[in-house]
Order: sequence, then structure tokens, then C-alpha cells
Amino acid sequence: MIVRDRPHWRELAFAVRGSIVPVIAPRIAMLMLFAALMVWLDRRIAGFPQIDAIGFTVFGIALSLFLGFRNNAAYDRWWEARKLWGGLLADLRSFAREAQLFIADEDRWCSIIRHSLAFIHLHRANLRQIPDDPRARELGGAMADAPHPPDAALDRIAAEIRDARAQGALDGFGAKALQERLASITLQQAGCERIAVTPLPYVYSLLIYRTTYLYCLLLPLALVHPAGWLTPVFVGIVAYVFLGLAEVTEDLAQPFGTTPNALPLDAICRAVEISLAPHLGIEPPAPMKATDYYLS
Repeated sequence: MIVRDRPHWRELAFAVRGSIVPVIAPRIAMLMLFAALMVWLDRRIAGFPQIDAIGFTVFGIALSLFLGFRNNAAYDRWWEARKLWGGLLADLRSFAREAQLFIADEDRWCSIIRHSLAFIHLHRANLRQIPDDPRARELGGAMADAPHPPDAALDRIAAEIRDARAQGALDGFGAKALQERLASITLQQAGCERIAVTPLPYVYSLLIYRTTYLYCLLLPLALVHPAGWLTPVFVGIVAYVFLGLAEVTEDLAQPFGTTPNALPLDAICRAVEISLAPHLGIEPPAPMKATDYYLS
């Protein structure tokens, strides 16, 4: 995720980090060259076809509305994912306090807290499809090789709670409270996995890109006469807006990735480590900081 203080207008105009420009620049250049070719042909061929600009106005409004709808759908996915991870952070903090409060055996509640810390890193690696994440393996151990590592960590926690109850180190009220907290964690884990494995419908992407390119390729026919050699400039601006919105939507629709606009899962996991360290009696690590404005 890009983290910047309120930028000056010069930074807004020329910032590259976090911008979509590097991704779409080759396509914009191609469309501008095509527009320049259309202007050149208009100057060389008598009766070169032209299209009335009114049709493009209506076409552009319809395309803008569809892009806005898709952008809202993608942002809703991104924001829901962020709320789910915020809920996981809050639940793990509460879970550590409750484990320490209700379980009399210190070794037992320390083990539960360590397993909950392993869970959040295994969950992060699972969402990002990292097969052998070093931090997840360090904390999870053999659980990292399970068919579903985050579930293996939660199963281990449930087994610890069951054993504590059986050994008399945990009463029924405490067991119920811990189980409810574990159920809340599981529910938010499932919500994240639902977002990760259910992309926006492919037909949306297909329609957006086909329509955007069709619009940008036909636009020179409406501009060659009134705009002349400025046609490539106008086409480049329009392509930047429409293609940029389309690419931002693709970025936001995958909130658990490692793109500049994805969620900072590493930083949230570090926040969990900082929160749980006092319960384990260890020195908390330093918060993660953005590198070149990027927080992973």
C-alpha cells in the first residue's frame, strides 16, 4: 500500500511510485501513434472518413458510468478485506487477553498465544499464495506443511483449549468465551478466503477493455478535422483516464496481492506481533515502515 503525507501539487503531477502510469504507458503510446497515423492519412487521402463527435460524447458517458460501477465494486472488495483484517487484529488482541485471563496454566496460554501468532502469518502466506514463507514457517513449524496451514493452527489452538478444560486449568465460562473468539477469527478468515478465490466476473474485464480500446481507436476519426496534429495528445489523455481506471480496478480487486495498492498484510502481521509480545514476555519488534512510500 502506498503511504504518503499530503502531497504537494508537484508531487501529484509527477509522482511515479504508486501511479498506474508505468503499467499503461506502452498502451497509451501505441494509441497515440495510431492517432498520429490517422492524422497523417487524413492529410494524404481525400475523403478520409470522419465521425461526428456527438456519438463519442454519448459513448464516453456510457463507458465512464460502467467504469465507475466496476471501480466501486473493486473498492468494496478492497475495503471489506481491510475491515476483515482489522477485525482479525482486534480479535487476536482480545484472544490473547482472554487466554491469559481464563487459563491458569501459564505454559498453556503462552502456547495458545504463540499458535495464534503463527496463524496470522500462515493466513497471510495462504492468501498471497506464498508456498514457503520464511516467517510463517519459523512460527508455524510443521503446520506450514499442512494441507491448509491456517486451519492447522486454529485446530492446534482448539486442541489446547480442549486439553486445558480437561485438565481443570479452564472453567466452562472461559472455554465458551475462548471458543466464541475462535469462531469469530474463523469467520473473518473465511471472509478473506472468499474474496481471494472469488474474483470479479471475467466478463467485466473483457467488456471494459474491449470497449475502451474501441473508443480510443475510433476517437481520432472525430478529432482529425477539428484538432489536427493535437489529436494524438487528446487521445493520449482519454486513454490515460480510461485505461488508468481499468487498471486501478484490477489492482483493487486483488487486495491480498503485492502490488503497490494492495493491503499491507506484512505490516498488519507485525502489529499483531507487537500486540502479543507483552503477553509472551518478549521484546516487541519495531513497527514496519514504508520503503519508498510502499508498505507491504
